[in-house]
Order: sequence, then C-alpha cells, then structure tokens
Amino acid sequence: MTRKSRRLILIAACGAVLALALGLILSAMSGSIVFFRSPTEVTAQGVAPGTRFRLGGLVKEGSLQRGPDQNIDFAVTDTNATVQVQYRGLLPDLFREGQGIVAEGRLEPGGIFRADTVLAKHDESYMPREVADALKAQGRWQEGSSKGASAGKGAAEGVTTADGEPNLGRRSER
Repeated sequence: MTRKSRRLILIAACGAVLALALGLILSAMSGSIVFFRSPTEVTAQGVAPGTRFRLGGLVKEGSLQRGPDQNIDFAVTDTNATVQVQYRGLLPDLFREGQGIVAEGRLEPGGIFRADTVLAKHDESYMPREVADALKAQGRWQEGSSKGASAGKGAAEGVTTADGEPNLGRRSER
C-alpha cells in the first residue's frame, strides 16, 4: 500500500465514523423536538392526529370551562382560527381569558388538542415569542399593544418607599 492510499482509507474511515455519530445524535434528538404551531397553522395544514407540538395563542374570551377532577377545557385563538384544548391539572396562577399561552401536547383525532403542559405569560408586558411572532405575521398584534406596560418597564416604577426614595425592587424594611 502506498502512503496516498493509506491516507485515503484513514480519511474515509474518519468520515464514516463522523457520519455514524451524526446519525445517532439526530435519531436521539428526533423524539424530543417539538415544533410550535398557531391555531391557523393547525387548521390550515391539517396536522395529523397524534402529532406532538406546541400550540400558542390567546385564550378565547368565554371559553374557559372547569370540570371535575381538575379537567379544564378552553379555546386557543390567534383571532383567525380557534383550537379547542383539554387539560387536566393545575393551571398557572396567571392563566386567564384573553392572555397569551403556549400549551404542549398532542392533537386527537376529533381535532381537540390534549395538552399536558400549559405555560402562561409571567407579567403584564410579556407575550410568548412564538405567539407574538404568529400574531405579528397576521398583523393582529403590535409592540406596546399588550394590556400592560411596555417591555423593559419595571413593575415597581413610580412606587416610593416610606422614606420617599424610589422603590427599585428592594424589599421594604418592615
């Protein structure tokens, strides 16, 4: 064997090992990748039942129904389409109608989304990025149009302590 052929075999073997490692990594990750979809995408693309994904949008006004054993039904909308959601468990404290949420779960054959995780916005100026992007793409949501303060504004702005100093998020000394 010549030096050139040994080098070529070594390069081919390294390439095969690298391809095998990449294949194993991708196959391991395929079960944990979850895509985001808006209600419009779910209805327009005809998502196959059993598909796991994240559904994001606004909780439709008047759709929240609490049942026995922590069963909760509500609708998620992006003001263009609506998807019914069923969830069993405790909802986040800030979950309410008209607020942005992201739910993770599977679509059932009847078109109902069975969520196993529900995430709600954490303050008045937050909108989940995926939800905001989907609403912006439809021209239904603009920056600063959320019900609360704009992003970057402190929750304690304008509040003073007992000694007249501005409250910058410090605990009171009581």
